[in-house]
Amino acid sequence: MNTENFEMVAKTFQGLEEILADELRNLGAENVTPGRRMVSFEGDTEMLYKANLCCRTALRILKPIFKFTAEDADTLYDMTKEFDWESILSVDSTFSIDPVVNSDIFTHSRYVTYRVKDAIVDHFKDKYGADKRPGVRLQDADVMLNVHIDENRVTFSLDSSGESLHRRGYRVAQTEAPINEVLAAGIILKSGWDGSTPLVDPMCGSGTFLIEAALIAANINPGVYRKKFAFENWNDFDEELFESLYNDDSNERSFAGTIYGSDISPKAIAISEKNIKQAGVGKYIDLSIKPLSQWEEAPEEGTLITNPPYGERITVEDMEGLYSLIGTKLKKVFKGYKAWIIGYQDEYFKRIGLTPSVKMPILNGALECELREYEIFEGDYKSFRREGNALDKHLGEEPRGKKSRRLTDTEWRMEARKKGFGGKDGNKKMRRERDDEDFSRDRKGGKDRKFRDERKPDRGGFRGGDRDSRKDYDRPGRGKDSFRKDGDRKFRDDRKFKDERKFKDERKFKEERRFKDDEFFEHSDNPLAARRNVKALDSITGKQPSLPPMGHRKGWKKPDND
Repeated sequence: MNTENFEMVAKTFQGLEEILADELRNLGAENVTPGRRMVSFEGDTEMLYKANLCCRTALRILKPIFKFTAEDADTLYDMTKEFDWESILSVDSTFSIDPVVNSDIFTHSRYVTYRVKDAIVDHFKDKYGADKRPGVRLQDADVMLNVHIDENRVTFSLDSSGESLHRRGYRVAQTEAPINEVLAAGIILKSGWDGSTPLVDPMCGSGTFLIEAALIAANINPGVYRKKFAFENWNDFDEELFESLYNDDSNERSFAGTIYGSDISPKAIAISEKNIKQAGVGKYIDLSIKPLSQWEEAPEEGTLITNPPYGERITVEDMEGLYSLIGTKLKKVFKGYKAWIIGYQDEYFKRIGLTPSVKMPILNGALECELREYEIFEGDYKSFRREGNALDKHLGEEPRGKKSRRLTDTEWRMEARKKGFGGKDGNKKMRRERDDEDFSRDRKGGKDRKFRDERKPDRGGFRGGDRDSRKDYDRPGRGKDSFRKDGDRKFRDDRKFKDERKFKDERKFKEERRFKDDEFFEHSDNPLAARRNVKALDSITGKQPSLPPMGHRKGWKKPDND
């Protein structure tokens, strides 16, 4: 067994870095440093095996093997070819390449894959002859290589996990758009729930939250359900050590609490039952077919965690009504609870009608979602405060009763680091959040109040994204003209600002998706998804036919006014 420490990297979702760092520290890892969607750490071979077996919030564990800088593709090829590949591969083995590229020098991940593959193959051909070379395989390769390029910095790593660690092995069936197991475990750990109190998911779907909660409470390693890890194919694999870790259940425990799950769909409950049985945690879970509207009482004070429909992949006829019902049930049924809800649309969150104590940005697959905590207390908020309680406010907000102020760039950069944002992109995102806060603060402070009240009789005000107001503004000859007559352009300027910001955010998301498609496709069931040419797909999809302006069309005449 290799007892010497070496560097490792654990990949995870944005927003779960600190939780994963704590997991690694508890396992005994050294020099643990959270980054963006990753945590670097050090340990020996035993630590590598334990990280794969035990970490609930890790997507994969990488072992860097060599690093260098490359200013062009030829240097990338030459440096790759010179490495001692016999220490990892043989002419009879197979390998795959997973590129992650964020560089102005190397602008296409597939080209990087080709150059690296050619260099490795040519290394063996030059030594052993044209017919002596390892094979390339997209699935189930003996050795999986991760190539990470950040500008001119190149890092080659061995992927010790193989298939993403979110694929625990207990899921035998699933509903549409189930939540990722790593994300579910991260949310539960973020909530602080440990099994000492009840946990409820009233919209449980395929049961992911329920099973992950049971594994946490019983301290069952999530990796025990997996059939294989990539490190089992390595030349230095220590089977005896791994078997001893895999079969060690000395830290498992029973817990007296109960996990409650329900769903309106009988099909979803049937799927949950299959997955729970496969995981062997049925004795901890109380499952029932029950719509949210039928919840009239709840167990003693506990934790509610749920993933309601977003209106994207899964929707219901009345999304606003669903979120209003969630708020009503929280206030009337789940008193004394801490409720954690992951969602996508802020307009639906507002329908809950409660002030969140925590707001945390988090990625759910390709969707930039938000995780919110609601503390459900007896009585009104003033009484709650008089008793010495307080809700922790999210980033950028000031406590009630204090004068609101604008945070400086330095303060926002410090907060950005705490939230896991780094570099120029992180600072830009934080500044946009600050600008949003400034705009919201100005509206609350009364700068728009007079104008809003003047428009209220015929436009209904601007609160809550008033649909009638938008219709009036978009209707030719009415809303736009009335603003022009009044001489007030603020509403149009605000609208233009939001449209421009939305366009920039969408463009930034597409750019990030092109160069960071490893996390983006982690959740996909398509084995080739992580290696799709995303840039090429974007260039041929989503195109809309264009027509010249109306005034330039042949035969077009301006219609007479009615």
